[in-house]
Amino acid sequence: MNPIDTFNLDIRSLSTFIAVLDEGSVSRAAVRLGVSQSAVSHTLDRLRQALGDALFVKSGRGIVPTRYAVQAGPHVRQILDDLHSLSSGPPFTPATAEFTFTVAANDYQRDLLLPGLLSVLRREAPGIRLQVIPSGIPTADMLRKDLCDLILSPHAPEATDIMQRGLMADRMVVFYDPAHRQAPESLADYLQADHIGILFGTGEKTAFEGSLSARGLTRRTAVTVSNFSGLPGFLRETNMLATAPMRMSEHLLKDFAWTHLPFDYKPFTMLMLWHKRNQNDPAHRWIRNHVNGVAATMNSLVTPSI
Repeated sequence: MNPIDTFNLDIRSLSTFIAVLDEGSVSRAAVRLGVSQSAVSHTLDRLRQALGDALFVKSGRGIVPTRYAVQAGPHVRQILDDLHSLSSGPPFTPATAEFTFTVAANDYQRDLLLPGLLSVLRREAPGIRLQVIPSGIPTADMLRKDLCDLILSPHAPEATDIMQRGLMADRMVVFYDPAHRQAPESLADYLQADHIGILFGTGEKTAFEGSLSARGLTRRTAVTVSNFSGLPGFLRETNMLATAPMRMSEHLLKDFAWTHLPFDYKPFTMLMLWHKRNQNDPAHRWIRNHVNGVAATMNSLVTPSI
């Protein structure tokens, strides 16, 4: 690449490249960036001239990245992350801060941890708005593409640019209505019962469902709901079973009895996940520490800052 013929590869240009690479569409990239399609196309034309590659070519009704663009993607992301981390911005003052912080969490994590966080925000940082979106089985791209600022989930994507912190341990147990049945006494009793299953609204099964299949175990699912909040209404006054995290016995499923699973299933850890570009951001760090504090209160522990 001849430096004399190149233009300044600024953050906006590199961000445009990443947006088109992520979205696979000029129009969707424009919506994501809040600019016109012509502005995106113009920036791509300048990038093509500067980098000496087509970057994206037509394929059917859409576009696909060239090999060069695919290979350049990780490097450009790193450049943008490095530029972002050069400055932490103005000092963070919770009392005067105003922004929206988005957390991806399914209803179990949402109801367990986020009311406590909101209480802190309303008291100490009333200008910070909390937005909660479903996480399903989370992916690294949810954080890479800024779809959310933080993820609460027991499932950590395998990625070197995603940071994580364990918040609390939990395990799966079997809930039932004691007025209508007894606890299952054996694995056979458990498998022969009618069950309430979970299939997240995002389309993924829970890790527990996958574990059953891996063990070659089959149970009869009488009804499937999209989140744990749907369990009480179907479980009440029936002889069905619902397998869910034990901590739900403290709130959502507090009116039901529970017993241990009739087979070994290891406990899991609730994780807090964020992108490394936000590791030292003072506002992000402040909120993470308060999420950690809410969890620590539930665990009756005092844990260090992160």
